[in-house]
Amino acid sequence: MRILVADAFPDEAVAALRERGHQVDHLPGTTADDLPEAVRDHEVLVVRSTRVTSDAIAASAGLRLVIRAGSGTNTIDCAAAAERGVYVCNVPGGNAVAVAELAFGLLLALDRDIPANVADLRAGLWDKKRYSRARGILGRRIGVVGLGDVGLAFAERAAAFGAHVYAVAKPGRSQQTLDRAHAARITYVGSLETLAETCDVLSFHVPATAETRCLVGRDLLARVRPGTFILNTARGDILDEDALIEAMDTKGVRAGLDVFAAEPGQSTGTFDSRLARHPSVYGTHHIGASTEQAQQAIADEVVHMIETFEQGTVLHCVNLDAEPSLEYAASGRS
Repeated sequence: MRILVADAFPDEAVAALRERGHQVDHLPGTTADDLPEAVRDHEVLVVRSTRVTSDAIAASAGLRLVIRAGSGTNTIDCAAAAERGVYVCNVPGGNAVAVAELAFGLLLALDRDIPANVADLRAGLWDKKRYSRARGILGRRIGVVGLGDVGLAFAERAAAFGAHVYAVAKPGRSQQTLDRAHAARITYVGSLETLAETCDVLSFHVPATAETRCLVGRDLLARVRPGTFILNTARGDILDEDALIEAMDTKGVRAGLDVFAAEPGQSTGTFDSRLARHPSVYGTHHIGASTEQAQQAIADEVVHMIETFEQGTVLHCVNLDAEPSLEYAASGRS
């Protein structure tokens, strides 16, 4: 098959695909504007952060499969792909631990003011009095919004630090989820509003959907306690940035954020964000999944998904009924 990898991807995984007889073009600098021309002759497209528009999907008559080398697919026009019979698939769970680790790192950074400590020391300022005011994690009430792989991994780490972990009760959760939640000693409450009123840390691990857009808005922030920590390592558009700035200014809320509503489309560039500049925000550059361990696990799964697709089975499809692609497998194209 002809495969375009339009983002950073481990060289070993690219080599593994080529060893299996595939023609692989690895163009990690591809932008959303470049993609329609770049993908024109390809059957499989692999992306991480590169936006996949309807123009890109329409540009290649032979495109059959788009793989998001990560969990979220909000940067891909899944509806346009479905209209053309193109499968959009993700790699769920492969980066869960990495994102949870960063979320917990942001929590520790907020609690101990680690970035400000470092900045003052580098500037030659010693202020032990100021930086001796941390509360600590033991005994904190931490609310986890979203008990998918990332949320559970974060909850497990919070429990290991001796925090009291809370989540919203929800019917239909799998037995595996319930078992992991039980092991993390999660206490359930009846609503997100109750969670906000109960906890002094809220960590968000939900996908970007119409229902979660601006989930963290004025109504919810009105219910949080003064000084609450808000953590968001999920998607930027689940948070109303103006409402959060208002809560930080009026209630002493602080935030650890890895995602923002209007992030640059490329891995480097300028970023003018009032939220990111706010003194009550410790922010990172949407790097939650960017550990070597996570990227290797995801890359291995992408290789497996492509091989499985060629044999007639679609894994982790999010936009179409993932029935075996028998016509494609029977054609023997490579």
